Amino acid sequence: MTPPVTGSSVTESTPTKAKSGGCGCDTSTTVEMDEKLQERIAKHPCYSEEAHHHYARMHVAVAPACNIQCNYCNRKYDCANESRPGVVSELLTPEEAAHKVLVIAGKIPQMTVLGIAGPGDPLANPEKTFRTFELIADKAPDIKLCLSTNGLMLPEYVDRIKQLNIDHVTITLNTIDPEIGAQIYSWVHYKRRRYRGAEGARILLEKQMEGLQALREADILCKVNSVMIPGINDQHLVEVNKMIREQGAFLHNIMPLISAPEHGTHFGLTGQRGPSQKELKSVQDQCSGNMKMMRHCRQCRADAVGLLGEDRSQEFTKDKFLEMAPEYDFDKRQEVHEGIEKFRVELKAAKEKVLAGKEKTASNPKILVAIATKGGGLVNQHFGHAKEFQVYEVDGSEVRFVSHRKVDHYCQGGYGEEATFDNIVKTIADCKAVLVSKIGESPKEKLLQAGIQTVEAYDVIEKVALEFYEQWNKG
Repeated sequence: MTPPVTGSSVTESTPTKAKSGGCGCDTSTTVEMDEKLQERIAKHPCYSEEAHHHYARMHVAVAPACNIQCNYCNRKYDCANESRPGVVSELLTPEEAAHKVLVIAGKIPQMTVLGIAGPGDPLANPEKTFRTFELIADKAPDIKLCLSTNGLMLPEYVDRIKQLNIDHVTITLNTIDPEIGAQIYSWVHYKRRRYRGAEGARILLEKQMEGLQALREADILCKVNSVMIPGINDQHLVEVNKMIREQGAFLHNIMPLISAPEHGTHFGLTGQRGPSQKELKSVQDQCSGNMKMMRHCRQCRADAVGLLGEDRSQEFTKDKFLEMAPEYDFDKRQEVHEGIEKFRVELKAAKEKVLAGKEKTASNPKILVAIATKGGGLVNQHFGHAKEFQVYEVDGSEVRFVSHRKVDHYCQGGYGEEATFDNIVKTIADCKAVLVSKIGESPKEKLLQAGIQTVEAYDVIEKVALEFYEQWNKG
């Protein structure tokens, strides 16, 4: 199977069902509504785990101001070396942002989503945010529009969001308890007054709940981001999940706290640790029963460009993209997307063939495997070129994506290779194998000494993972 040059994806099932409300609607109504919902997320790499292998997104940094101060946030400008929310290399005007989108839509035709996520809060900068969306919606109608917000001003702008056909909104909601919120937020600025402690957190929560309800009534898909902070809200996130599910959120993304002293955040400077991979997965698993969980988030910069897991923003800095003529071509983009969709169908058929006849057995042990992939749902990357590994859980009948783990390049020309390799081993130590397109004999031997087998292949992830599982289970 040869993927298209630009990448592509498979159709994933959506468990959401239409609510009949006792009206006696037949199942065809439910199927029709599920199909419409699937169509809304099919090319959105954040709302569809499967689509993120093939479709790209970009953020434009037009919203510098913020109306709350989170203890995990420090907005940084002119910074090319950090990959986390709130960080950008340069701020743009709405006109510059629109120009950049049209340039990139031509250079990266599989880019389907434009988001505004900062570096502050888009709704604390409403004029710049909505002007940007207006310009892009007029010139690039096939690009989905998204925004991410803390939710404080969301109730005031839902009508405007709906009017501009912004179909996806993310709210960062870390707690439903103001006392816990007092430990997360330093202050909340609302209606020209600054509130601290539980009082500020209570105002924020009230507006977040109002906004979530208003989005549901407006039929706008809502993803909720929650930052997992050990010792503060980690055990509480199950309650958050229950509440947002009842309020109609479509997707829950539980993200690990990024906390390092060099980031200059309050939590980083006070030694607040982030969760381990095991702790994060445990909470995600507890919350996954009745609600769709996002496990493939990369906690992107506010100027990220490209597939999730890659960032091409430095290819399109202001001094570069302003010199480029927009290459947006609707017909050419549609042709590329058709190629992606054709590949998705082929990949789905290949996966179904692999999984056919595999009966789920409760007694089968579950193991983790790490995948080196450039996208496309394939094992297709050299071990030494991987910036991250995608981790899947395998039990002999199912292969399920559970997380991604960032690493440094192993192939660095000699300098620091030993330390880098040790970090890679530590990062995937709980995996039984690493699946790669190619690997050298030296790292292969070192991995084996660390108890991690290697598999070299170029094929569908599920096929390679299940073949390894059968071999591992026999041994």
